[in-house]
Amino acid sequence: MADSPHDRSKAEPSTRLMASAPGAIDGDDVVAYLRRHPNFFDDRPEALRLLRSPSRAIDGGVLDFQHFLLERQRRDLARLGAEHKSLIVTSRGNLASQGRVHKAVLAILAATSFEQLFQVVTTDLAVLLDVDVVTVAIESGALAPSRPALRGIHLLKPGAIDALVGADKPAAFTAETAGDPALYGAAAGLVRSQALLRLGFGKANPTGLLCIGTRKPGRFHPGMGGELLGFLARALSITIAQWLKPR
Repeated sequence: MADSPHDRSKAEPSTRLMASAPGAIDGDDVVAYLRRHPNFFDDRPEALRLLRSPSRAIDGGVLDFQHFLLERQRRDLARLGAEHKSLIVTSRGNLASQGRVHKAVLAILAATSFEQLFQVVTTDLAVLLDVDVVTVAIESGALAPSRPALRGIHLLKPGAIDALVGADKPAAFTAETAGDPALYGAAAGLVRSQALLRLGFGKANPTGLLCIGTRKPGRFHPGMGGELLGFLARALSITIAQWLKPR
């Protein structure tokens, strides 16, 4: 027996509910949603990567640039996403380096004797800076004669630091090198990349050098920013100069 119009009207709501059930979304639903949310792709730009740009055949030898423009936009979006991730990684690395250098400077300032100061520099700084070896090299005669020889201190000939770092240059960073025993002693075999930072103790004293070595090639390189390590070297220079003054 055929359904009456009254019966069909009762069935229509359930049919509409089935069409809107989960998993039954069609293209019209997507279009309607985007009309209600015109900023959807602004909030979720990654969704553009899922789209495949349409291509159209146009008569008369006319090229459709819509396809190429959308493809270029997708490539640009992917590139910007990669650059954004790289910037975040770099920023986190810079913050970590800043925190390590600040802790190192505080450890230097907290030393209560000249001997403890060099103990901090040649032992603790390697841990704080996450490197393998830290030493101080000083051109002969830099330390007062009354001071006993200290572990981790290496004496160099006058002019050696200018040859290593460059005349009037504050620092030199090397991506790949073999450790120099004159700078690192028995630990030279650990060094594959290094940072050499000039130390100044006042006009009455020769120049010194803070030597930071790591077994990881490329950890230091000529193009890196040296502001943080330069700050560490200046803090160490001032602290050593204070201890070298007659008391």
